[in-house]
Amino acid sequence: MALHTRPASSPASPLAQSFAEIREATLKLAAPLAPEDCQVQSMPDASPTKWHLAHITWFFETFILERLEPAFKPFDAGYRVLFNSYYQGVGEMHPRAQRGMITRPTLAEVIRYRADVDARMQQLLAARADDAALADLVTLGLHHEQQHQELLLTDIKHALSFNPTHAAYAKRWPMTSVQPQPLRWFGHDAGLIEHGFEPALDGAFCFDNETPRHRAYTAPFELASRPVSYGEYLAFIDDAGYQRPELWLSMGWDWVRSGQRRAPLYWREIDGRWMHHTLQGHIEIDPRTPVCHLSYFEADAYARWAGARLPTEVEWEHVARQLRAPARANFADRGAFHPLPCEDAASDEPMQMFGDVWEWTQSSYGAYPGYRPLPGAVGEYNGKFMCNQYVLRGGSCATPAGHVRASYRNFFPPEAQWQFSGVRLAR
Repeated sequence: MALHTRPASSPASPLAQSFAEIREATLKLAAPLAPEDCQVQSMPDASPTKWHLAHITWFFETFILERLEPAFKPFDAGYRVLFNSYYQGVGEMHPRAQRGMITRPTLAEVIRYRADVDARMQQLLAARADDAALADLVTLGLHHEQQHQELLLTDIKHALSFNPTHAAYAKRWPMTSVQPQPLRWFGHDAGLIEHGFEPALDGAFCFDNETPRHRAYTAPFELASRPVSYGEYLAFIDDAGYQRPELWLSMGWDWVRSGQRRAPLYWREIDGRWMHHTLQGHIEIDPRTPVCHLSYFEADAYARWAGARLPTEVEWEHVARQLRAPARANFADRGAFHPLPCEDAASDEPMQMFGDVWEWTQSSYGAYPGYRPLPGAVGEYNGKFMCNQYVLRGGSCATPAGHVRASYRNFFPPEAQWQFSGVRLAR
């Protein structure tokens, strides 16, 4: 099935061009998948590819076209409920755990929905080219779509992992050899620092949870030069790391025992060799690359075993700001997304902190001093999740290029494993 639906005419404004490119990039990510792949939901936390394609279209229709398009008429009134994720201010929503049950509309109908909304959005952007409020909302929607581009990959990887034929998402990345890097420690002095989003440093956009910028204190600390590797984590497993309760938080030890866990998600020991499921299929782990798909519990237990700890998000951001800024190239300019160092090759830079794995911090996800969510329904985007979650930093190999910055705060509950999440040590 053809998924590419470019507008008939070239968009005139930079924002319209970005809109077209990012929307097209999502379809490129879905292109390797069959309609059957796009329907499956492997767990309540993951969504079908078809639902992702529809929901991010729903965002533009519901929050922009419905409010600003002259003589607005929905593409299908039923989609307002089917593809609402968690916006209580919008109204009813289909149960999250049952998104895989939405067999209608079909994938083909969802693609037509996307094409219709894209054409109407381009007309609106052309007619209101000087509307700053519209530009801000479209920009938010595009960053929201980039988040779902990453979720599309993590969710289909989880779904395909249940296939006994070890099905690959797409064999697009040649496996390359990686030179092992020694782990080094870099010390940082105590002091008051500025923390949070700064346009001059981070670019023109941020989510509301990255604000306001404020002062924070750090005690002296050291941060490791790179994330923990598969080989180093394997040493933790070999040292009975999953059988030693003294290494685990109480909730973490309950989580280990309840799931009879002895290795990270996707690992399988076959004839004495550790294999794992990747987007490229079932392969042997590379001991030199960054270990990923760790829960917060696993990251914390490993740090304790290694005689270290997880960094705070203040420490992480403070160090990241002293490094070369991450690339801000548009997602579409990078061939859809980064190569996959967490499944392939790690960076050779001496202190790489962006784009390998999301790195767990020990910081609970909460509000900065003076935080205020955005007004209206879009204010439900971040603030209402500030409970029982931890902050991750740095972006992963599946994060769109240009979507990471030093102030970016990702967040997940401590048991989450299906994201490309790893660990960098601090002490």
